[in-house]
Amino acid sequence: MLCVTDPLPARPRRIVVAGVSGVGKTTLARRIAEITGIPHTEIDALFHGPDWTPRPAFVDDVRALVARDTWVTEWQYSDARPLLTARADLLVWLDLPFATATLPRVVARTVRRRLRRERLWNGNLEPPLRTFFTDPEHIVRWSFATRRKYRERIPALRRDLPVVRLRRRRDVERWVAGALTDTVR
Repeated sequence: MLCVTDPLPARPRRIVVAGVSGVGKTTLARRIAEITGIPHTEIDALFHGPDWTPRPAFVDDVRALVARDTWVTEWQYSDARPLLTARADLLVWLDLPFATATLPRVVARTVRRRLRRERLWNGNLEPPLRTFFTDPEHIVRWSFATRRKYRERIPALRRDLPVVRLRRRRDVERWVAGALTDTVR
């Protein structure tokens, strides 16, 4: 496992960003795409159909994505993770403190999206805020319930996949400005 200051072994071409819901995977994936010039595909856009239903073509779309020479996406969904991992040449793990970084971020994002009625993938809107109390899969509850899962999943990955573990917000900034930027120069 690589830390924030370790140089990358090679210039990455297929990158996945892992972490609990709300930690900032998509934000970092977009930044990586911008710095590297590699296209970013938001995996949530492939997964969610209208009315939050899973799209039947999701797995086929992920297969098409990973068949490309270059891509950046988020490491999510049990059907997609093995496909992404098999083709990725770098995994960036956002392992930020849950209580002080991830939880405030996922709550603020969820409230903002709902109050502004932001259109998400395929026209979806965040559900009413009261569903936090009634829906066990509400994004904030999901984030809390799965907050430790990556500590099991990531060490079990194939050994030849470099993993960069970022544990603090400042580590993210240092890695982006350092190892990532140095690799693409």
